[in-house]
Amino acid sequence: MQKYEAVIGLETHIQLNTASKIFCQCSTQGWNAAPNTHICPVCSGLPGSLPVLNRSVVEKAVLLAKAMHAVIQSVSYFDRKNYFYPDLPKGYQISQFDQPIAKGGYMDLPIPGGAIRRIRINNAHMEEDTGKTKNAGGERQVDFNRCGVPLVEMVTEPDLHSADEAGQYLTRLRQLLRWIGISEADMEKGQLRCDANVSIRLAGETILNAKTEIKNVNSIEAVKDAITHEIERQIQEMEAGRRVAAWTLEWDEDTGTLKKMRSKETEADYRYFREPDLLPVRLDDAWREQILANFPELPLERKARFITEYGLPEYDAELLTAERTLSDYFETCVKAYKGDAKRVSNWLMNDVLRMINDRGITAADLRLTPAYLAALIRLVDDGVVNAPTAKALLARVEQSGEDPAAIVAREGLAQVNDSDAIRAACREVLAESPAEVASYQAGKVTLLGWFVGQVMKKMRGKADPNQTRQALEELLK
Repeated sequence: MQKYEAVIGLETHIQLNTASKIFCQCSTQGWNAAPNTHICPVCSGLPGSLPVLNRSVVEKAVLLAKAMHAVIQSVSYFDRKNYFYPDLPKGYQISQFDQPIAKGGYMDLPIPGGAIRRIRINNAHMEEDTGKTKNAGGERQVDFNRCGVPLVEMVTEPDLHSADEAGQYLTRLRQLLRWIGISEADMEKGQLRCDANVSIRLAGETILNAKTEIKNVNSIEAVKDAITHEIERQIQEMEAGRRVAAWTLEWDEDTGTLKKMRSKETEADYRYFREPDLLPVRLDDAWREQILANFPELPLERKARFITEYGLPEYDAELLTAERTLSDYFETCVKAYKGDAKRVSNWLMNDVLRMINDRGITAADLRLTPAYLAALIRLVDDGVVNAPTAKALLARVEQSGEDPAAIVAREGLAQVNDSDAIRAACREVLAESPAEVASYQAGKVTLLGWFVGQVMKKMRGKADPNQTRQALEELLK
């Protein structure tokens, strides 16, 4: 039985995929841009400049709140969060404090063994991003391109109990953000950032040690590694009879170590007060209905429906709902095919998904439309083409965007079902391969597949494989 239990809460900073920043018209696409080229007097904090709220930021925050089953506030306020870092040009950050856009909510997290862990959400609030600093040639340089990029910070309750659970939560959150279309959530580009609050306690007790906060983590694996290291460190401190101090820690991925940055701030340190240059955000019923009018079915709900409605195994349903465009593609294809959904799933997971991954695209980018894939599967079902020809056609259709039936008709790719022609080709192959025939008849029956391949080659891949196999077995007796 474990002696200690970890208690973990996550703060995620989600970059919203708006074209312009939260309080000005500067572009948000400054990731690879030259430093300080996507700034203006507002986001660089020049005196006399005034912020104007980007309407799209509110709308995307409302979509996230809905997805997290949160209470969407009809009135919310912006506040000033006061602290002094070189990358914060105004000397404060415009954020939300006691009246954010959303309160409460939860995410259901499937965990190994089939159980569901409900991770409660404390709040979600809109805010502006800060800039970034770096050391170069002994100088501390500041880039303000990210200043004013719109974020939603979402704070969980301390409902996670292991590094793996934290990783699963972030994986599901990233999936959800992309699913509802509000963020690309690429951690390497800073579009999804995570701070982890970690503490431990004796198993079965409610009293927690002081928590530490881990920052500067830019991948899900790094989050897991950092949390694992911090849990181990805190246990060692307790075992040695020392008190765990409330520190803010920085994760160094290169060395796989945690470093102390500073003592952990409290809310009082930030001296929050209402932002005087912005009006309250008033979300009336009409605006809310407009935002949520086309709210999609969420991944876990769709996964459950795929299992019940289409009879898919859980593995298939999980894979097909990992990404929304793939999920939509599958369902459109099933409706066009009007047959066994599992058959469509097999083609999609084994062949089409490989094509998608190899090309680094989404299902929505395919020229092989759901209707074309359904038509291709029917060509196999009806015996017009065999499976190898159909698989080769996938790439042809994707390259040309042409109906597979048209390619088959123009190039004479239809399957040969003429038993006499197939039998004649089999005889030719056997006559040309006396050594292999002798080996087969001596007991090496695995050569049958080789013979089938030779016949298919002779007939340009168009022979019916089942008829070919049957004819060869009869001729080899």
